[in-house]
Amino acid sequence: MANWRTFLALLALGVVTAGVFGALHNQLSYSVGASYFHDLKFPQFRIGEDLQNRLGAALVGWRASWWMGLVIGIPAFGLGLLTMKRRETFLSGGLSAIGAVLFVVLVGAMGGLILGLLAPSVASELPIPDSVIDTESYLRAALMHDGAYLGGLAGLPVAMMTIWRSARADRKNGGADE
Repeated sequence: MANWRTFLALLALGVVTAGVFGALHNQLSYSVGASYFHDLKFPQFRIGEDLQNRLGAALVGWRASWWMGLVIGIPAFGLGLLTMKRRETFLSGGLSAIGAVLFVVLVGAMGGLILGLLAPSVASELPIPDSVIDTESYLRAALMHDGAYLGGLAGLPVAMMTIWRSARADRKNGGADE
């Protein structure tokens, strides 16, 4: 039964980590592209006028990303639940998976930001809502966000591989219940 508790704890940590990442990520994306928030995200997430600032950007980040912890965590930690006997191995493998996904998502976000900063002519071909006032600012933040989501998508197989390696180590070490 310890593995079910570990599964739920890792899943909760994955959700919190994804939400906090989104909130912190939006602090940088707000700095490089406030138009993305003012012209699109604040209205989309119904953020009141009094919160249309960094606090509102953090709130948008939380609401837009916490669920990625479930999308990545359920299959990855489910694999761990099915393949690992030792709670300690499951916990360390799960924490490693969360760290690996964070790294991949960060690389994706930074790749999107770099594209937005260095190649605005390429990015300018993307569809932009009519409500956008500052196109360059909008594109920097939008590409950063798209990169983070692509990083999350790429992070799922990375998390699965990390868990699988931990499960192999668990079996190699006997996988005894403790």
